[in-house]
Amino acid sequence: MTPNGPTGRKTAIVGIALTSIGLAAAGVMLRPASGARPAPLFVSEPSRALTAQAVRPASELSNAFIAVSEAVTSAVVRIEAEHSGGAARNASWFSRSLPEFFEAQSQDSASTLPDISGGTGFIVTSNGYILTNYHVIEGADRITVSLADKRTFIAQVIGADPSTDVAVIRIDADNLPAVALGDSDASRVGEWVLAIGNPGFDDASTLDFTVTSGIISAKGRPLDVLHREDTNYEIEDFIQTDAVINPGNSGGPLVDIKGRVIGINTAIATTTGYNQGYGFAIPMNLAQRVMRDLIAHGYVRRALLRVSIRAITPEDADVYKLPRITGVLVEHYEEGSPAHAAGLNRSDVIIAVDGTAIESVGQLQRLIAVHQPGETVTLSTIRFGEPRTVRVRLAEEPSAPLPRNGPPAPVRSGLGLEVADLDVKLARDLGYDLTSGAIVSKVLPGSAAQRKDVREGDMVVSINQQPVATAREARRLLQGVASGRIVSLLFREPGGTTYITNIRVP
Repeated sequence: MTPNGPTGRKTAIVGIALTSIGLAAAGVMLRPASGARPAPLFVSEPSRALTAQAVRPASELSNAFIAVSEAVTSAVVRIEAEHSGGAARNASWFSRSLPEFFEAQSQDSASTLPDISGGTGFIVTSNGYILTNYHVIEGADRITVSLADKRTFIAQVIGADPSTDVAVIRIDADNLPAVALGDSDASRVGEWVLAIGNPGFDDASTLDFTVTSGIISAKGRPLDVLHREDTNYEIEDFIQTDAVINPGNSGGPLVDIKGRVIGINTAIATTTGYNQGYGFAIPMNLAQRVMRDLIAHGYVRRALLRVSIRAITPEDADVYKLPRITGVLVEHYEEGSPAHAAGLNRSDVIIAVDGTAIESVGQLQRLIAVHQPGETVTLSTIRFGEPRTVRVRLAEEPSAPLPRNGPPAPVRSGLGLEVADLDVKLARDLGYDLTSGAIVSKVLPGSAAQRKDVREGDMVVSINQQPVATAREARRLLQGVASGRIVSLLFREPGGTTYITNIRVP
């Protein structure tokens, strides 16, 4: 069970294979008789068409899906998290082909490259607050957010909570489209939902939005995926759905049929890395509670009963004389804890919180977590067959906030490409009919140049419409472009074909 997202940190990378199929491959082979005219492939039969009345329920549902998708996708964003000290640089094509040339290059670039992971988020306020998963941005030195209108921003981490896998980031923008937040407690097993993600790769032209439909399969699912060394208060009470959630959709919204977000897509149960019909989302009521604290304080003020609990077994139900196998068993309490001070004892079974029946440990944790420290809850309990009611004033978890950070400094400078002078030997090796010019000698993996598909061995013809004849001229023009500006490059391939690439300097 892994939180999903193409991060290389939390889940396996999923490869994508493109397939096509022709008529022959599908087993359809039409051959006319000798001299005869080919038979038409399709024959229209209007009488076989269904009436609007017959398909009205399906059409209405389809129209609802369309309306929800159009209303929500504009507020769904793609997130790229950059981690310094990533994998060691791979040997480039250029260096493998010309090792003596590679050895002659300057050694002032870093020995490691940033590791880039990705996921999804969604805008919750028009002034730039975005909800996502903690595991999407965990440990990032630089976070880039791409909007549906193709604008990109560097994001600031407002706060993150490993215990619930929720994080809030913010971009410096106004008048943004925002989602409507729904009531996850009111959602029901069997109702239709849409899972929306923005996993996009490279320049967001590939797989930029995905919308899948399904139903809520179950609620209150514990997955055992959030166990961490830095917290003892993991809350796992997921909404389960059969709407397809795949790597890259982590942090995206799970939306009801009215377009309200009722969960944050977080994990999939899989043996292959692909969706197998088991997707899981953090309930929105819990995420909202966490979000409010992260925005206000930078960390979560967590309310606690300060008791140790576990799920009820059939044997427990007999021992404690329960009317049915439900609730959670109190196994231990801290001396002086709020629960003990209010009269809760070891071997008591908690069967409801403020009138809501308790079915699992995660559900109880979630119902307590939506409260603020200092608030009072009413616990319905059973003590060896005797119903009791206890009112508990909730304590606060002693916790330090994760550090807030502004937009971090880039972990690399420039576009991530190096240039060299073309000479007779290189021209012969690369197939050029020229003997001078500036050649791309290296493109760093994960760099801005690599994301725009700049290729080693191509010639730099011009930079920002200024002709380039030598590597020195290319370096001078590139160094003169400030961070955040766009560089327009004209390249020439060995065969003579030219292409234009416009790249924003990190």
